Amino acid sequence: MAVIHYFFKLIRWQNLLMMALVQCLIKFALFIPEFGVETTLNWYGFALLVLATLCIAAAGYIINDIYDVEADIINKPNKLIIDRHISNKTAFNWYLFLNVAGVVLGYVMANTVDKSGFFMLFIILSALLYVYASYLKYTLLLGNIVVALLVSSSLLIVGLFELLPVLTPENRNTQLTVFKILLDYAIFAFLLNLIRELIKSIEDIDGDYKAGARSLPIVMGRDRATRIVFVLSFLPVAAVIYYMLTYLYKQPIALIYFLITVLAPLIYGSIQLFSAERKAQFNKLSKLYKLIMLFGMLSLLLYKFILT
Repeated sequence: MAVIHYFFKLIRWQNLLMMALVQCLIKFALFIPEFGVETTLNWYGFALLVLATLCIAAAGYIINDIYDVEADIINKPNKLIIDRHISNKTAFNWYLFLNVAGVVLGYVMANTVDKSGFFMLFIILSALLYVYASYLKYTLLLGNIVVALLVSSSLLIVGLFELLPVLTPENRNTQLTVFKILLDYAIFAFLLNLIRELIKSIEDIDGDYKAGARSLPIVMGRDRATRIVFVLSFLPVAAVIYYMLTYLYKQPIALIYFLITVLAPLIYGSIQLFSAERKAQFNKLSKLYKLIMLFGMLSLLLYKFILT
């Protein structure tokens, strides 16, 4: 039982659960017949798509921890799993199994919707996660950007599999309108995860330095990096304000929801970033942005009232 417990910790089951929840919200709260949206996948097909995404994401977490052992001994000594609770060899075997499972399921899904080229998406995602863990995470900013892109891609992949295969001249406007909403959420996810990754790099500066990483705080210094992230934190604030004023100004319930659960916490996060100095403060900020991401995605439940 202990091995199972540490395996689930290794694959970040909470993050995977959140990813599955977001994909389900896209499918069942945004891509619904009431909006005139036509979709491709039935329950079974969608379940396979979610499972394929989760397998590749879980494999990514494992390979990341395998390469992060040296840094995590300093950054997260109490949370270290590889070589303490699960052997490196066992972890790598799980990485291979989950990767193969995810790619095979991706192949099945691509052929199910008669878009065989979509199969390459799963190979690219799998390869990027490996390259990130083994190389990109040690390069200035590029690793942070890649992780943020990978997170946002978990949203867009639902739109690609659900909307594109049934796109016709008759439904084109509706399909593209809904996909644009999804794209807005993917951009929001990208911005929040980029900021969160940079915050985590500041939090983990000591271990990353020992591991030879060239993260933003190592290259620029902790204080300068914090100021840069502080400035970047206003991007999602501006984006949410623009979105509220442009699309939600006639929807008081949606406005109140975004104001309380998304905009206010974003502004609070910016304020806290300005004065953050201690590792514990950056850890709390990382959790805050993760929570904002969750509440932002839960707003998809409001579109039944907004678009009808």
